[in-house]
Amino acid sequence: MRLKDSATERSAIAVSTAATAPASPSGHGRAGSGGSLLAALGVAAFSLTFPATAWALEGFGAWSVTTCRLVLAGLLAGVCLLAGRVPRPVRGQWGPLLVVAGGTVIGFPLLTTLALRTSTTSHAAVVVGLLPLTTAAYAAVRTGARHSRTFWVAALAGAVVVVGFALWQSGGAPNAGDGCLFAALLVCAAGYSEGGRLAREMPGWQVVGWALVLCLPVAAAGAAVALTAEPVHLTGHAVAGVLWLAVGSQFLGMWVWYRGMAAVGVARASQMQLAQPLLTLFWSVVLLGEALSPAAPVAAVAVLVCIGVTQRARS
Repeated sequence: MRLKDSATERSAIAVSTAATAPASPSGHGRAGSGGSLLAALGVAAFSLTFPATAWALEGFGAWSVTTCRLVLAGLLAGVCLLAGRVPRPVRGQWGPLLVVAGGTVIGFPLLTTLALRTSTTSHAAVVVGLLPLTTAAYAAVRTGARHSRTFWVAALAGAVVVVGFALWQSGGAPNAGDGCLFAALLVCAAGYSEGGRLAREMPGWQVVGWALVLCLPVAAAGAAVALTAEPVHLTGHAVAGVLWLAVGSQFLGMWVWYRGMAAVGVARASQMQLAQPLLTLFWSVVLLGEALSPAAPVAAVAVLVCIGVTQRARS
């Protein structure tokens, strides 16, 4: 038993050393660029979440949308885990997986879907623009990491730009769904941070997969109740919206997002989400026909500058 404990301690020290030791310039560049690309793909997938939710709400109730997307994504994840003969997580990984499941699998989808019953996609995109700052703050508290003043100033500036732009777009009036959106920020930040840390120990798709499988029994029972209690009108938009939410946002998007966070760090990857609200506004125009302000290009440039600063700022 003592030998096993010693081996475990040496393994943990080796992992910790590898995670904190500086990589070679060429290897660091490849890992950093690859991780940033994966995180960017995740952001692109997430930017379609609110428009897809608006489509889904055309034919389903809020609870039906949330539970059906979870059931479909959970079944897909279960098939992938079985096909890959993935071993079950170890004892110390179940806790973080529960946080991921509660935050990103159930909490964020449910709260934002409820909010979108009364909020427009553009307004929701504004509030969720605070997610990078919320995630970075949670990760700093959780891990004890200290980032440079430049990092925090740029992150805060980017959040201010996004929030200011969206508030100006909506006339500055608070929305009834803001309470749900702010709660969604908190639970999602916790899920992102714990999932990003866990993705250093197992592939990102397995983090997402196990979190979805954990929620599958509850989601299936909820879907059975919701589909009988809420009206259902099958339309092309509604079906496409639910399918994208399940496959694109809930599974594939989370897969590349967690891999990206594992490669470049939770706080830095989260800052790439500063571009997500503006991407969502773009999709809102293209897919939903919402009007877009001429100030959008100016805000987009400002946000991209902030993202560049946070990516280069040293901890």
